[in-house]
Amino acid sequence: MKKIAAPFLICFTFILFTYCGNPTNNSNKDPQDSVPESTSNPKDSSRNILFFGNSLTAGLGLKNMEEAFPNLIQKRIDSLDLGYTCINAGLSGETSAGGKDRIDWLLKQPIDIFILELGANDGLRGIDPTSTYNNLATIVDKVKAAYPDCKLVLAGMKVPPSMGDTYFKQFEDIFPRLAKEKNMTLVPFLLDGVAGISKLNQQDAVHPTAEGQHILADNVWKHLKGLL
Repeated sequence: MKKIAAPFLICFTFILFTYCGNPTNNSNKDPQDSVPESTSNPKDSSRNILFFGNSLTAGLGLKNMEEAFPNLIQKRIDSLDLGYTCINAGLSGETSAGGKDRIDWLLKQPIDIFILELGANDGLRGIDPTSTYNNLATIVDKVKAAYPDCKLVLAGMKVPPSMGDTYFKQFEDIFPRLAKEKNMTLVPFLLDGVAGISKLNQQDAVHPTAEGQHILADNVWKHLKGLL
């Protein structure tokens, strides 16, 4: 098949500061070291959905990639016989700057829908939101230049409140602003319903469990389904 109570803030802070993988090693990775995997058999499909993100997209810590939310979305697509192939191009530790360079290689294959899930690692490093915004905008512009008719989806993210009110708001505003400017469909917060809930995260209290990934899939699907 194709495939704000104090305890909450403490847990949420810990999760957001660690769940996206280790970004400190990302700069030395060759983009081709992480080959995107199709979650389906593309024999009957001529349309591609590219999921471009970090460890959340990659499904880090799960038994296999089939439990990651891009594959769960593929199963829904298959059940509706919609003829799309989901391609998982998640890379643990990816930043917006890294993604800006890596996207060129991925654009060698046709893309009909592009789902961008990046920026969280920038926030965890305290990178200037303007820099993150510009990097994400460049990624989107590259996709649009290569495939003008490609539909665009942006997964929103937040930083922990401990980063300070000003930075929290500036970072949060990146996503609705970019979605509006680039005419993208916005998923307001990818981790909605998962962040800070221990039973929905793995034993490291960092990465979503298989059950948590189902919620991520729901969060994306409600905005994606109208584009198919």
